[in-house]
Amino acid sequence: MPRASAARRTSAAPPVTIEAPSPRRQKEFLAAVRRSRALHGLLASPPATPARYKTYLRRCREGQKLGHFVVTETGELAGVINISEIVRDIFQSGYLGYYAFAPHAGRGHMRAGLAEVLRLAFRDYGLHRVEANIQPGNARSIALVSGLGFRHEGFSPRYLKLAGRWRDHERWALTIEDWRARR
Repeated sequence: MPRASAARRTSAAPPVTIEAPSPRRQKEFLAAVRRSRALHGLLASPPATPARYKTYLRRCREGQKLGHFVVTETGELAGVINISEIVRDIFQSGYLGYYAFAPHAGRGHMRAGLAEVLRLAFRDYGLHRVEANIQPGNARSIALVSGLGFRHEGFSPRYLKLAGRWRDHERWALTIEDWRARR
């Protein structure tokens, strides 16, 4: 993954940079997770301890996941976007996971960051498809992916275990062909 890349700016999107997760951001990351607990609720479970953060970094370093920090123009962490469970060969696909940090949620940083990570996914990482699994009640997340061209593909009951309970999810996907058609 490139060290940092500037996301292309549209008139409505705030400027962001995409940065590889690193040990130097640990303290800031953990503070952002703490202040974002109410925002994440039952929707996301980011690493919340130094040990889990180090595990996250190891998984990124070993290629089990491609991690991306979304960084504001002032250098603050606005959120995280991960591509994980990448399958190569004839599939060339990965699963997208993301979450914003307070107070940056709803300000366009994640949209700008996700647009840049999709560019990386299709141009640099060689993926053909990315899939996002979203809880049906998460209207902001559904609006984010649908606004970027993702297609609703189905419903998966009791798909992921979050906050101790198996939760339903909608499947949303974007292929390189759909992504190119929107450019």
